[in-house]
Amino acid sequence: MAFAWYQPNGELKLMGCKAALLSFHRQGWIQLPPVRREMSHLNQVKPPQRTLAGEPGEPITVPVGRLLPITLEPVIPGGTSRLWNEFMDRYHYLEYSIQKGAQQRYLIQSPQGYVGAISFASPAWKTQARDGWIGWDHETRTRNLRYIVNNTRFLILPWVQSKNLASKILGLCARQLPRDWEARYGYRPVLFETFVEQQRFQGTCYKAANWIRVGETTGRGKWEQKGEHKVRAPLPIKDIFVYPLQPNFREVLKETP
Repeated sequence: MAFAWYQPNGELKLMGCKAALLSFHRQGWIQLPPVRREMSHLNQVKPPQRTLAGEPGEPITVPVGRLLPITLEPVIPGGTSRLWNEFMDRYHYLEYSIQKGAQQRYLIQSPQGYVGAISFASPAWKTQARDGWIGWDHETRTRNLRYIVNNTRFLILPWVQSKNLASKILGLCARQLPRDWEARYGYRPVLFETFVEQQRFQGTCYKAANWIRVGETTGRGKWEQKGEHKVRAPLPIKDIFVYPLQPNFREVLKETP
């Protein structure tokens, strides 16, 4: 859920509920109660339970052609969701975290068992390189941002070594996710995006799957309070990759009322 309102200068402002309430409080429009520090434990993420299903499997080292058919198995809340969470917690460098908002998660299945997991969710609100590549202004981005989905996690299980498997999976996602997303949320996305940390990865599988590098992030994180001053916490620089899901994606993203 989000708040949207017009500022005195006529600019449309869109903000998440928590951020909007804090903004209203700082501008003196409302008065929020003091923060209850003793409740902070409620925000802690409980690690997924370890199970036998999440234990390392037998090594898989065959070419991708011998792993076919590869299928994307939509995650079922309360069912395979637990296994997806466990895989991420055990084997992904970012570990498990709660994903909020619109999202679609898959377990990646082969005749030899699960070989990975992947997820897509709502896009970054504002990214200079991506927005410039699309040709967006603020109002158009606000109106059409939902037509982008972000590849937030991608995991090939560590005991799986199969050349071209990752790019094969990305190709399957490009074909299957738009219809799954439309069935779930009532509209079809037209562009994928993802962010690849430069110090860790080269984005090889995205390049092999014909994703387009459009720039990099600035590394400027959120504002944090440091003593009497506010500073931006630095973040790793990431390459920004995108992948059009239909030929007229720009027309959709730049559509006006």
